[in-house]
Amino acid sequence: MASLICGSLAFDTIMNFEGKFSEQILPDQLHILNVSFLVPSLRRDFGGCAGNIAYALKALGGQPIPMATVGNDGADYLARLQGLGISTQHVRQVSSTYTAQAMIMTDRDNNQITAFHPGAMMHAHEIKISAMADVRVGIISPDGRDAMIEHAAQMKAADIPFVFDPGQGLPMFDGADLARFIDQATWVTVNDYEGQMLSDRTGWSPADISRKVEGLIITRGADGSDVWVDGNKTHVPPIKAEAVVDPTGCGDAYRGALLFGLEQGWSLAQCAALGNRLGSLKIAQRGPQNYTLDKAALGL
Repeated sequence: MASLICGSLAFDTIMNFEGKFSEQILPDQLHILNVSFLVPSLRRDFGGCAGNIAYALKALGGQPIPMATVGNDGADYLARLQGLGISTQHVRQVSSTYTAQAMIMTDRDNNQITAFHPGAMMHAHEIKISAMADVRVGIISPDGRDAMIEHAAQMKAADIPFVFDPGQGLPMFDGADLARFIDQATWVTVNDYEGQMLSDRTGWSPADISRKVEGLIITRGADGSDVWVDGNKTHVPPIKAEAVVDPTGCGDAYRGALLFGLEQGWSLAQCAALGNRLGSLKIAQRGPQNYTLDKAALGL
């Protein structure tokens, strides 16, 4: 069975700043902020949440079906997906704009500053979801605002159980919007910062949210994950990374593992344990789609 992955396809321009942002930004001068960061290394990667999640899920042996858009510069991305054996049936090319672009700068402490141009992503809502016999689960990951709203409603109408993963798209929605997503979703996953924002905007605690869905997963980076089911929390311990090189795409690798586990009918704690392992593998490699997996070593 397959997983339907709604989200962005983007090109990531990734830069490394060898200092600390905190040493360059003066808190009492934010009203006249004017800073420049020297970035000795720069590269361009295939990225976007849908692409990164699909990459992870395919590497684990799952069946990703990304539903997303690329622009007039997206031929290379389409070819890459096809070369990986990932379906592009539901990827639409928009000729009037560029593929979404993320400019990501990471400092020595793995803090990140990102600028994002949505481009073709703003047309993602034009792709419609209907019932798919071969789809077991889905995910709503960061995408155009209209696409996230419409695709969540369409998945619900098509009886596709799905994960709500608002990610960096969460600030686009108010409390009523987020409550509606949660009511439609089967599972919710956020990182610890997003989890606090989700609670602040909805007025619901993690325990409250977990009672409205089948489970809530809060990722905590190097501190592992918390799995909430029916108001009860289980902590899933982290896996220590061999090296901390680049955090870009770690959350998406985790979500690929989550979908793989859900495809297999695993418990959320089992899914989270695999997600922690994938995150630790990904962070040791540069770029969101450049790591490789040994499925035998993962027990798959």
